[in-house]
Amino acid sequence: MKAIETSGTVDEQHRLHLDAPLSDLAAQRVRVIVLAPDADEPDEATWLTAASRSPAFDFLHDSAEDVYTANDGVPFHD
Repeated sequence: MKAIETSGTVDEQHRLHLDAPLSDLAAQRVRVIVLAPDADEPDEATWLTAASRSPAFDFLHDSAEDVYTANDGVPFHD
């Protein structure tokens, strides 16, 4: 079984609209699992802000952690 992750919106008529077409699939039946956030669940921007301010990541400001430069490795283009 192939798994594809995408996002979408459920409209007022309870229909699911995907943000992008599923071009890898031909006309066939599929199983759908919908993961909806809880009403009190923080959004992604809130999580990112909290993580960037968390003291748990203070070690990343240490220059000893800068072991790579922009010249290391090769670019990855997906």
